[in-house]
Amino acid sequence: QMADPFLYNTGDRSPYGCLGHEAQIEYLKAYVCRPSFFTDKAVIVVHDVFGWRFPDIRYIVDLIASYGYITICPDFFKGTEPWKSTDHWGDFADWMKNHDPTKVDKEADVVLKYLKEQCGAKKIGIAGFSWGGMAAHHLMLKNPQLTAGVSLYGRIIRDSEERYNLLNPTFFIFGEKDHTISLDQIFLLEEKLKQYCKVPYKIKVYPGQVHGFAQLKPEDMKPDDKPYIEEARKDMIDWIKMFV
Repeated sequence: QMADPFLYNTGDRSPYGCLGHEAQIEYLKAYVCRPSFFTDKAVIVVHDVFGWRFPDIRYIVDLIASYGYITICPDFFKGTEPWKSTDHWGDFADWMKNHDPTKVDKEADVVLKYLKEQCGAKKIGIAGFSWGGMAAHHLMLKNPQLTAGVSLYGRIIRDSEERYNLLNPTFFIFGEKDHTISLDQIFLLEEKLKQYCKVPYKIKVYPGQVHGFAQLKPEDMKPDDKPYIEEARKDMIDWIKMFV
């Protein structure tokens, strides 16, 4: 039996009081958090298999907003059920067929239009986690409106040359102990980007970290992991600041 592909121990998570609000954007629901001052910069956050209501992802949205970005996490599952930690792993492949992280272009366009027309955003970046990391990688190959991307432990899908023709600067974050992504795959990604990629990119592997490590709320972190989690977040924000 294969290891659970995206799932990490959701364990006991502390509740989280969100700072943002929910909004309806055309046919999509979204969680939006704005900084306290005007900005024309925005970041789209792509959730993992646990969906747009998962407290960890809302914490990340609020965190990015605190650095001065209009930050939005749309429901890329379009109202369908997210994966739940009680679901059976045997059903995961079927669930994935109906939740393909490379079929997010239409939703991305709806959100980009909203950010530009309703929020006055001029520069827009994207950060995706796990399932969302794959979606962010895909969108950085397809959508020139996204000025920078961060893909956090998104599995590296389909080895074809066009997987490496990134349109704008993209940063890939991985955990060294991620059971879903081997170091070999990461080295291959690096090799291929060197060969094909024409824009700035970066790959970084964080020692001892497992899948999903970067989205833990402070009170859910283990002391040994905390420095790496904080470093990954700082690196993510620095990348966004540099290009968005």
